[in-house]
Amino acid sequence: MPIMRSAKKRLRQNIKQNLRNRSYRAALKTQLKKFLSVVKEGNAQAAQEELRLTVKKLDKGVAKNILHKNTASRKKSRLAKKLNQMKSAAQE
Repeated sequence: MPIMRSAKKRLRQNIKQNLRNRSYRAALKTQLKKFLSVVKEGNAQAAQEELRLTVKKLDKGVAKNILHKNTASRKKSRLAKKLNQMKSAAQE
């Protein structure tokens, strides 16, 4: 346990931030799963909307320093690729 007053305060702040980050990451994972389930169904219109919401959530995570920008970029790229694959498979 910290002894100095500033270290105690830092510990309190770290605990609060950790909870905030964890809840945001959980919400992000839920959104990703929602997008993937819509893609699996094959509904292009709904998948497009879910992709928009997922990208928005990823960008907010980067802005809040929960995710690294390259991680978010990689995830966005892979999600867009899945959507495009689904669309091309539907056209064939």
